[in-house]
Amino acid sequence: MDSDLYLEISDAAHDSPTWVRHLAETGTEAGLLLYGVLFVVAWWRRRRGETGLFAVAVLAPLATAVAYVCSELLKSVVDEERPCRAVADAATPLIDCPPHGDWSFPSNHATIAGAATVALALTWRGILWLTAPMALLMAFSRVFVGVHYPHDTVAGLALGALVAFSFVRLTTRPAARVAEAMRGSAAGAVRWFAGPSNLK
Repeated sequence: MDSDLYLEISDAAHDSPTWVRHLAETGTEAGLLLYGVLFVVAWWRRRRGETGLFAVAVLAPLATAVAYVCSELLKSVVDEERPCRAVADAATPLIDCPPHGDWSFPSNHATIAGAATVALALTWRGILWLTAPMALLMAFSRVFVGVHYPHDTVAGLALGALVAFSFVRLTTRPAARVAEAMRGSAAGAVRWFAGPSNLK
């Protein structure tokens, strides 16, 4: 357990300026919303492009959801108590400590950030300049606000990245076939969603 590092970070959080604490409290949730916006933008950018890349853009949020489910399953196996409850002499967390049973390992927020970053990069590599630092900051913020150990967030980032990469690689080909069929559909709404069918 990296309890000492957790204590150092949580103590530093309490000594930080008020605006930094507020930013950390709200930044993770805002980051999740931004990933949602980027999923929509990636879909829009690819709907008139090559079918495989369009399929990956559509798979990106699904891959992130699968990574989240894997994180929840792993939490139920590990049953690691939150540091805000388990570490003696820990400072009061900046946000409410999750209830007993809402386990700590791995961090769901970090898992989602790692998964979304990798899934988006597979269809839109240029966005990494934004999403990679954002994922690291989101993961760190979970330790900073006092609800995760550092190893929870590192494991979450790695789990999310691995699951998203594997899921997209395994499902892109069948998803591209479905996308091509959608592009040739007689239903106007389906064709609008998938984009024109004259591009391979």
